[in-house]
Amino acid sequence: MPQISQRTSLFTESVIRRMTRVSDRFGAINLSQGFPDFDPPAALMDALAKAAYTGPHQYEITYGAAAFREALAKKQGSAIGREIDPETEIVVTCGATEAMVCAMLAVINPGDRVGIFSPFYENYGADAMIAGARPVFVPLIEPDWAVDWPALEAAFHDGIKAMVVCNPSNPCGKAFTRDELLRIGQLALSHGAWVITDEVYEHIVFAPRRHERLSSLPGMWDHCLTVSSLSKTYSITGWRLGYMIGPETAVEAARKVHDFLTVGAPAPLQAAALPGLMAGPEYYQGLLDLYSGKKELFMEGLDAAGLKHSVPEGSYYVLADIGDFLDLPRFSGYSDLDFCAWMAEHIGVAAVPGSSFFQHSDSRLMRLHFARSESSLKEAVRRLRRLGSL
Repeated sequence: MPQISQRTSLFTESVIRRMTRVSDRFGAINLSQGFPDFDPPAALMDALAKAAYTGPHQYEITYGAAAFREALAKKQGSAIGREIDPETEIVVTCGATEAMVCAMLAVINPGDRVGIFSPFYENYGADAMIAGARPVFVPLIEPDWAVDWPALEAAFHDGIKAMVVCNPSNPCGKAFTRDELLRIGQLALSHGAWVITDEVYEHIVFAPRRHERLSSLPGMWDHCLTVSSLSKTYSITGWRLGYMIGPETAVEAARKVHDFLTVGAPAPLQAAALPGLMAGPEYYQGLLDLYSGKKELFMEGLDAAGLKHSVPEGSYYVLADIGDFLDLPRFSGYSDLDFCAWMAEHIGVAAVPGSSFFQHSDSRLMRLHFARSESSLKEAVRRLRRLGSL
């Protein structure tokens, strides 16, 4: 058989999606892959039912249906305080996953370096490698996940072409402050680099933090590509609707990649999602209130279960410390992946091993999420309490 590409040997399949399969096999409560177990807003489901009978069912414009781009431009333009041209500054993609690949392939050349904060969402390293780049990992320092500024400055001095900023962060829940983003932006400006921001959880940022948008900062529009999606904001992760927003030249390049990668995002789903994009501020406040309640319930439950954990400033992820369990004789030789697989089978709760989010493989953390119904979270916490008897 002819050889496969060397590129694919540089990364593994997604451990997050793998843990969903493990969860399904053992009938565990899936707190690994971050999707809700409750319905999207009724207005979107009604629009989807209508689209099933009235369409559109054929190809839309490759880079996004006109009405979808116009609604998105209005929503996001208002958020950053800048008019966004829906004809030249937006490309609609199959989820933020595709948008990130398009962004990197649009601005990265083979042999370039891409800076990535660590812990990181596992796709970023693979995306950089697919683009032919070398990932450069910059630590966020526990327990508050503070930026390691000397390491970041060194990465820029060493010539990174782009810096990826997930804000708020998956998996650690860090919400970057305006001052932090200003400092990152100044480094990008002074070194002629791009910043690619992943803002999928932009509407899930907990008080007293607020979501800060790097693209709105002075001088940053021409250096920033913003990646996001509708998945988490409207509880429609399976609809696969994402986008990239940025300056015209970069968007034009990303559209070329998108055109030959997937052709276009699903036409009927773009039509069905319009009520979400046109929602008023009360919807986003309701979403934040919903997740603030879930966060409080889950934090209290983890405390009652005796699990040491992070407290997210944004997103719906928690990093829990499993070091004490890995030190027990019964788990001698277990990796964090082994422990998470054991936990799914014997405790009935699925998590993601922390090594999925770090360059090193000796993590003593696991990631859990609380995008679940109240009843699911309460049952998950009840099961997690069994860990106390180990």
